[in-house]
Amino acid sequence: MNAIEIRNLNKSFGSKQAVRNLNMTVPQGAIYGFIGENGSGKSTTEKIICGLIHENSGSIKLYCRDHTDPDVRSRIGVLIESPGCFPNISVWNNMMIQATNLGIKNPEKEIARVLKTVRMEGAASNKFRNCSLGMKQRIGIAFALLGDPALLVLDEPINGLDADGMRIMREVLTDITQKDGRTVLISSHILGELEKIATHYGIIRHGQMVKEMTAQELEVNCRTYIALKTGDMSRTKRLLQSRYARVEEDESGYLRIYDIVPSQEVVRFLYENGIVTSEIKSAKINLEEYYVDLMQEREGR
Repeated sequence: MNAIEIRNLNKSFGSKQAVRNLNMTVPQGAIYGFIGENGSGKSTTEKIICGLIHENSGSIKLYCRDHTDPDVRSRIGVLIESPGCFPNISVWNNMMIQATNLGIKNPEKEIARVLKTVRMEGAASNKFRNCSLGMKQRIGIAFALLGDPALLVLDEPINGLDADGMRIMREVLTDITQKDGRTVLISSHILGELEKIATHYGIIRHGQMVKEMTAQELEVNCRTYIALKTGDMSRTKRLLQSRYARVEEDESGYLRIYDIVPSQEVVRFLYENGIVTSEIKSAKINLEEYYVDLMQEREGR
């Protein structure tokens, strides 16, 4: 069963079409990384799924039922932008207000459960305003987990976090899917972090789905390259560009060769031209590089 099935979704704001004929499939139990530049339609799509705004046309099914069905809506937990908390009262009291709004029975037990899930049980008495950004994001996820939802929709929950905050967030999201069987739809611009946890991806551009794939398919699609360093990188680059189709310098100062070629051949070619290779390795492009390449292909570069 799929947690989310979207077919031919359209949404316009005046003359601007934010989502166009979007098709999207999120399997049950997945961590689905929703990727796209600012203004690509990610947040609009998520808000339509959650019922915060309405589509112009198209269909959305959640667990094989229409997304407007009250029973299936009760199975969704949402964190869009930031948690709506009162800054001058404690985390616990904020959650008690939300639990009361949701009509949760035995709210004390439920709040204790979700705070433990997000590693925030020790901060229950803190005023919300005194919490760090990472803590506030985890509190937002705790809010979304109230009522034991099957599906979480999270909009940029790891943006702005430090390394430790991102590590904890990864652990939380992995736990709630692997241990509890939930499904997570998560958008983020931090693709390196998303790549560590996502099981599926959807790449959107100008309101249209460009590509959907599993993490395994991403691994297959990510091209292998050779990266190297020498004592004369300028001359090395000119030589390699005269022989191979695509040679680029990366952020770490390595020259990358994207042609399918044995590393021994490259070393030998450079040696025959008077250049000794000091470092050489094989690697694969990551999610961020794959995304950039895909966008450039779409632009015809």
